[in-house]
Amino acid sequence: MVKCDQEISPIHPQTNSTEPDNPRTWSAASVVQIPANKERHGTVLKCLALHESYAARSVAVEARLDVKYAPTVRLMGAPQIDLEEGKDSLILRCVADANPPASIVWRRAGRSEIASLQESLQLRPVGRRDAGLYTCQAQNSVGTSDTMSVQLDVKYAPKILSAGPDRLTTAPLFSPAAFECVAEGNPTPTYKWVQRISTQGKPFLDRGRESRLVIDNVTYDYQGEYECRATNFINGQERTVTSDPIALQVVGAPQVLRTTSGAGGLSGHSVSVRKGDSATLSLIVCADPRPRHVAWEWGSLRLEAGSGIGRYRVDDVTQDSREDCYLATLHIDDADLQDQRPYYLVVENERGTDRHAISLRVEGMFSVVEPLELSYLLGIAGGCLAAFLILICLCIYAVRARKCCFRSKYIPATQRH
Repeated sequence: MVKCDQEISPIHPQTNSTEPDNPRTWSAASVVQIPANKERHGTVLKCLALHESYAARSVAVEARLDVKYAPTVRLMGAPQIDLEEGKDSLILRCVADANPPASIVWRRAGRSEIASLQESLQLRPVGRRDAGLYTCQAQNSVGTSDTMSVQLDVKYAPKILSAGPDRLTTAPLFSPAAFECVAEGNPTPTYKWVQRISTQGKPFLDRGRESRLVIDNVTYDYQGEYECRATNFINGQERTVTSDPIALQVVGAPQVLRTTSGAGGLSGHSVSVRKGDSATLSLIVCADPRPRHVAWEWGSLRLEAGSGIGRYRVDDVTQDSREDCYLATLHIDDADLQDQRPYYLVVENERGTDRHAISLRVEGMFSVVEPLELSYLLGIAGGCLAAFLILICLCIYAVRARKCCFRSKYIPATQRH
């Protein structure tokens, strides 16, 4: 007797006996014992009888083992990268090993209904509602398999649910204001608040990195349109969504912005020009309501917008690129050293006033000396100082020499003849 061409030993020696009704006929019996496990399922056993009377001197009889066993399962197709909603599909297979064949049951945690009775669970395409814990189990007449599970996490790009509180918010000058942005997404999105601007060489200004933007002290710099941006990353790729713009309207007394622009070499809140050149001093003022009085003051003089006197001229205020902001400009022709001073812009509307200065510096001949000329002058000064020191030394020498000569000419009375 052999199994897979390997001989199997019987549990007892072979027995030979005659047939009860025919003593001349002998019957031989051999018994083997084989463990019934699933690894032997389908194995072919062959019993080989040897005798001289057989035509081939042997006769073989075969039998195939049919081992019944409970199912075991394994999962195939579990995702190795992020699944993105609306883009990716998923096929999960619950492969069972059983005899007799087992039935498959797919279930989803938290739900009573069966997800699938097939070997394969197909999601084409996946959606956020498909996320969850899935289990599969196999059963046949022998028993039931262990449960295998897989957790599905479906990613999706951000979506802004609300941004506000309103499309337009009005805030008094120097009061607090707040905006709230609510977005959904997986992974959880991060937030950024930006303000649309038309200056400083860039179209947006970052204002916050939280879902809630709080402005503790509103000034006219904060007036304008704001956007909330929600961002996450799926498989290394950025997904960003932007809200509709939200406007912040600032009302209150005038405010002269502390960032200025002027002609003639600006440095902070000062303007530098050469003597004899024209100077232009400009400041931006914001106000809502619009300013009703705009004037420049220095010394005992005051010039209203649109007026002039002598070498001084004040333009009418013009609209700046920012809403409710205006440009106020003072021109000074043929600037002289006596024009060096602070010039104050005074602005008034029905809610209050503001006053801010910009300084003018007039550079004379020696204040604009080139580096080479300056070194030349320093050399001359050093030479003059050296000559002065030499002269002092010569004077000291001359005085001492004269004293020596006077002593040599004096003869004491005891030495005279």
